[in-house]
Amino acid sequence: MADLSAFPITQKWPAQHPDRIQLYSLPTPNGVKVSIMLEETGLPYEAHKVGFDTNDQMSPAFLSLNPNNKIPAILDPDGPDGKPLPLFESGAILIYLAEKSGMFMPKDAAGRYEAIQWVMFQMGGVGPMFGQVGFFHKFAGKDFEDKRPRDRYVAESKRLLGVLNERLAGRVWILGDEYSIADIATFPWIRNLVGFYEAGDLVGIADFPHVQRALDAFVRRPAVEKGLNIPPRG
Repeated sequence: MADLSAFPITQKWPAQHPDRIQLYSLPTPNGVKVSIMLEETGLPYEAHKVGFDTNDQMSPAFLSLNPNNKIPAILDPDGPDGKPLPLFESGAILIYLAEKSGMFMPKDAAGRYEAIQWVMFQMGGVGPMFGQVGFFHKFAGKDFEDKRPRDRYVAESKRLLGVLNERLAGRVWILGDEYSIADIATFPWIRNLVGFYEAGDLVGIADFPHVQRALDAFVRRPAVEKGLNIPPRG
């Protein structure tokens, strides 16, 4: 049995199954990327809820694993060379899990870098811009009289959706016929934009039919349906 006692995070969130990947997360767009990936690959894991309402992400235990105090993070007891591997940043985790499982990443070098570039597209553009739309449309920013900040992020989000829509024209998924970590990274954010943020009309989602078609296919996947609710909020 793996010994994870050297990692302070396991004191706050004890591992019931220390031989499994330990996931510290919440079902946000970034969090569910990893739970969906774990469900898709079938890698054994144990989920721990990091409660924002209790500032768990600011606790010394969590910061010992991720000094950037963001979810998700993982602790793999069977990392490279059989040693435990702590890892944060959802994009890095997706790449790691793809390589560990041998799934959802092209095997050839060119295809691998193509997948990584679209993951970076999501990390650097889709996530930050859609998140700002959420702030200015649904949360505290909606009360600002000056709508120029909101409109700036809406315009950039439309541009990004246009890039994706063009990419998906004639393709089943972002890389082509094969589902990949590029899709797992991207579609939780699109779902959140039109669902939780209620910004579908604001960004004109109807103008991006290829994005809508791929999003519908994404949420119908059984692993996605399950991963979207891990760890449970309750």
